[in-house]
Amino acid sequence: MSRLAHSRISARLGAYYAAIFLIVGVKTPFWPVFLSGRGLGAHEIAFLFAAAIWVNVVATPAIGALADRLGRRRAVMIVLAGTAIAGYAGLWNAYGFWALLALALTLVAATGQSAIMPLGDSITLAAVRDIGIDYGRVRVWGSVTFILAAIASGVFLARPLGERPAANAVLALVLAASMVLLVACIAVPAAPREKAAPARWAALGALAGNRRFWQFVAATAAIQASHQVYYGFGTLYWRSLGFSDAVIGVLWAEGVVAEILLFWQGRRLLARLGPLGLMMTGATAGIVRWGLMGLVPGLLPAFALQPLHALTFGATHLGAMNFLSRTVPPGAAASAQALYSGASAGIGSGVVMLGAGALYSAYGGGAYLFMAALSAIGLAGVAFFAKSSSQRPHLG
Repeated sequence: MSRLAHSRISARLGAYYAAIFLIVGVKTPFWPVFLSGRGLGAHEIAFLFAAAIWVNVVATPAIGALADRLGRRRAVMIVLAGTAIAGYAGLWNAYGFWALLALALTLVAATGQSAIMPLGDSITLAAVRDIGIDYGRVRVWGSVTFILAAIASGVFLARPLGERPAANAVLALVLAASMVLLVACIAVPAAPREKAAPARWAALGALAGNRRFWQFVAATAAIQASHQVYYGFGTLYWRSLGFSDAVIGVLWAEGVVAEILLFWQGRRLLARLGPLGLMMTGATAGIVRWGLMGLVPGLLPAFALQPLHALTFGATHLGAMNFLSRTVPPGAAASAQALYSGASAGIGSGVVMLGAGALYSAYGGGAYLFMAALSAIGLAGVAFFAKSSSQRPHLG
């Protein structure tokens, strides 16, 4: 393949990550503001987040398996992007917990967006394997867009809009970003279409029944689920400390700047530490980050601790993606990514999110101390898995 063709594929994949993280950059910091503006309290916000995650536990692996069977991952991504737009649009006139939950439009929209991510990852990791694309340097454009979206959204919402208009503004931003994602999914390079084969289904079945795979998933889930207080209530907590929305947007962006640097140097770090070493580094950073956030509130500590997001999320994610790319059969890649995403980011995060709502209601910022303990559990799990992997380096 020519260098020009290689660069074009990288650019199209980078544009996809930029688009999907345009949504994340608005939604992650400020979706609780939308839900709060629609009349939900901390427990109700946590339950709605958890319900969406649980739907994804079932839907994401099923959609991944369908994409593998059809051999048309990009087409499935396009349909999902359209589903997300419809789901978010339906929320415009929904108010109150029961209305939001009964309509289930939040769940529909979240399912569309969440299922797109592992499909896009499977296409990107196929390009990593087949033509030598640098995953970190493609994925980094998602982080860049997250920063721009978080800062711009924070500045926009810092205007005197009032609670309900602020909620409407958040939803309008998410809708606009979802339309951009639809265009980006259309532009994603199509993976080679593969016919369904018994060998592929056998490989997926073997993976689903593999105890070591689930050990890996459980350890990763503990590390990633330790972010749930931060994701669900970080903005509300910082607001309670008197931080403006503009400052909060900068804080969210600061963590992602450090994440960008990690992704940009990801290949070197992988060569030095290996995938599991990166994950253990992320878990160790989680113990420090969440422990200090729970004990030392204030603006300066917040700014000092935010760069650790590069490790707690970035190193863990980069390590997990590269581990899977080295151990999962190519024909089952979309299914395996969806299975991993649904179980790791779904079951673990869904359960922890429910607890996060109760913990935040009871302890405020002290809830972060429980997340530090969860990071410690994840560190122990990865260390145990790494020890067993020294004798059995491949899943199976």
